[in-house]
Amino acid sequence: MKKRILHTVLSIAVGAGILSVGVVPAQAKSQNQEMNDSYAIAFKGGLPANYQEVIRKAGGKVTKVLPEVGGIEAQSDEPSFLKNLKANSSIEAANREIPLTLDKTAVSPYNYGSSIISQQNSESYWDSQWDIQRVTNDGKSYDLETGGYKNKDGSITHKAVMGVIDTGIDESHPDLKNNNLGGRNLVPAGMDESETGDPTDIKDRNGHGTHVAGIIGANGKVKGVGPDLGIRSYRALYSEQALGLPTWIIDGIIAATNDKVDVINMSLRFYNNNKMTIEGESYKSIAETLLWKRAIQYAVKNGVTVVAGSGNESLNLDDKKEVNEFLNKLYEPYGMSVKGPATVVPAQLPGVINVSATTKWSTQQLAFYSNYGNSAIDVAAPGGDYGPEYAETNDPAAADPSNLILSTWPTYLGTSYEFNAGTSMATPQVAGIAGVIKAAHPEYTPAQVTARIKQTTLDYGKKGQDALFGSGEANAYRALENIKK
Repeated sequence: MKKRILHTVLSIAVGAGILSVGVVPAQAKSQNQEMNDSYAIAFKGGLPANYQEVIRKAGGKVTKVLPEVGGIEAQSDEPSFLKNLKANSSIEAANREIPLTLDKTAVSPYNYGSSIISQQNSESYWDSQWDIQRVTNDGKSYDLETGGYKNKDGSITHKAVMGVIDTGIDESHPDLKNNNLGGRNLVPAGMDESETGDPTDIKDRNGHGTHVAGIIGANGKVKGVGPDLGIRSYRALYSEQALGLPTWIIDGIIAATNDKVDVINMSLRFYNNNKMTIEGESYKSIAETLLWKRAIQYAVKNGVTVVAGSGNESLNLDDKKEVNEFLNKLYEPYGMSVKGPATVVPAQLPGVINVSATTKWSTQQLAFYSNYGNSAIDVAAPGGDYGPEYAETNDPAAADPSNLILSTWPTYLGTSYEFNAGTSMATPQVAGIAGVIKAAHPEYTPAQVTARIKQTTLDYGKKGQDALFGSGEANAYRALENIKK
């Protein structure tokens, strides 16, 4: 597969965090110095009663507490902070967090997909939703399960609730307002002028979260996989650039689990390396690996199915040398290097359904940008691209936007609907399937939900499990059809 990146949905990750192409550490630092001075800390055997004192004596202050996973986020401008922490026997690991960003996923510079919408019936854009048509067998899965039901008073009872950890949501969007169950803001106050620390502020400043939510459960001019699924939004990335820190995402997993959601969708991904060097300083990024694993285990133990994307770098995730060479080439100009095996987090962690991205036009090839790997990918789902000619030539003139994924977009950002592509779009297709399975069978464990999805896929590519599609392309109708009652 060609080593080309889908820049419009890229979120490159390295070490403990992610950095998008074109965004360097210095730029993140200029956004907010506190982000650059943040650390993830994992304690042994749970959070000790004196954790505040431990951090204070080391020269820092606690900014986020994660008792469910025995971790905290702390800030310090003390150069010897990490060294001081190492002297404390209650701490298992600690490392500096790297500010992350998720690129805005509009299809620029080829953003002419809106002409397709304008040519259709204004009451429905179903004809452009090739992805949902395929996943639902032309809507037949809706006859089996939509994720909820309408009451006599017109209200919706949601039989399953989805937790979307992302950039927030447009709560007033006409296609999403009946799915919206609120959520929680994990972004601290002061990150920019609009951030007051209001825990109810889940307004999507970027668009990505609203697009993802629509793929899961929109019910209006566009349809989601489960039009009556409930959606709770956990805003862990802020501003139009979608900046954030990894511990905010981990906090989102914990918050969603405590709110008793049924499925968590994370259309984001990081690369965790166990060793890395930044501007000549070497350290291990073990603390966040531990906290990630603990958070996923916490969710799964509490009955939550977790779904995440494999990434958009066209990398063979089984080839650790290839992955590290890619990362080191990308970050050499920034004085950064990585060593040791790279793991896509959270997608490659135990208990997570790892999703690759398929196209409208092929059952034998993945979307050109999708990561893959025989030991990495669980299932595939429609992620979209610009069509076969563009995949072959990378020629903008050959780009066909009808191959992209249409979904909801914040109404206050200039349009109510947008075309995008990426594993970010494939992931909520699978999460939506998990949601309708859970709605049909609330007693199912995450392992049973996962098994049902994998057992009922469309076997694309090589027969059986393969490196591109995993078990195959996930399908809601097949997953719900003949399911034992």
